[in-house]
Amino acid sequence: MAVKADAPGSLDEVHSDVLAESRQACYKARDAFYACVEKESDKKPTEIASVGLIYPAECKALRANFVKLCRASWVKHFDRKFCQNSRVQRLLDDKDSRRGPLILPQPYTFKPPS
Repeated sequence: MAVKADAPGSLDEVHSDVLAESRQACYKARDAFYACVEKESDKKPTEIASVGLIYPAECKALRANFVKLCRASWVKHFDRKFCQNSRVQRLLDDKDSRRGPLILPQPYTFKPPS
C-alpha cells in the first residue's frame, strides 16, 4: 500500500489524542470510571456502555469524562477487557465457593494385583 506524498497532511498530521499527556489523561479517566464501577458494584446497574458493559448511574459522570478523553476504539477495547477480566474473576470466585474438600484415594481402596 503506497502513501501519497502530495496528499495534504498525510505525513505531517499528528493526532493529539495519541500524545503522551492525552494518553495519561485517558488512562486516569479510565481508572476512575472502573474504580467507581467496582466500588458501586452492590448497586443495580442501569446504564449501558459498549460491548455489554452495564454500570450504575452513580458512575455516569465518570463515564462521560472517560468517553470524552479517550478514542472510541480505546473505550471499546477497555470495556471489552474489563468485562473479560470481570468474567474470569467471577468464575474463579464462584469455583472456590463450590469446591469441596480435596479427597485423595486411599491405598486400601485399590485391589492388589492378583
